[in-house]
Amino acid sequence: MTDLKELTDQSAQAVREILAVAKLKKGDIFVVGCSTSEVQGEKIGTHVNVDIAKALYDGIKPELDKAGICLAAQCCEHLNRALVVDRDVCERYDLEQVNAIPQPDHAGGSFASVAYKEMQDPVLVESLNQRASAGIDIGQTLIGMHIHPVVVPVRISLKKIGDAVITCARRRPKYTGGQRAIYDKELM
Repeated sequence: MTDLKELTDQSAQAVREILAVAKLKKGDIFVVGCSTSEVQGEKIGTHVNVDIAKALYDGIKPELDKAGICLAAQCCEHLNRALVVDRDVCERYDLEQVNAIPQPDHAGGSFASVAYKEMQDPVLVESLNQRASAGIDIGQTLIGMHIHPVVVPVRISLKKIGDAVITCARRRPKYTGGQRAIYDKELM
């Protein structure tokens, strides 16, 4: 049996550690991809679990809210990895809204379904147009396509949440120039 409180604590810790490294600004987007099947040690897409998704959401969302960072919850491949965001994020970033409501058992996945239910004014968007500044991939769901180029891995103390391998990432501005260029170390 999966300890839901432990999952909440682990996901909150992971987000805190990523935010400490990523140097995000208020209003930046943080993308979360999540396989509750992988959290349980099962193959992605085979054992959806809304209770696990809610436990993870309850760890992640408050940490992002405290920092003023916007959540984007990635849906599964059956919705082409569309994302759940608050309507104000859709409008502020000029994102393309699409018409679907994520479902845990059919299309969307548990985490995106929970986000859609819990967010104040959720909408589904086709893409973030590579506008996310950081994120966490819980269970190898492939979130890199949503983050600004250049995507840089972030190493944190946790390697897994539950049984799911996690990959954390942030963006950094592209380097420009050649051997004479001097770079701002705060942006690296």
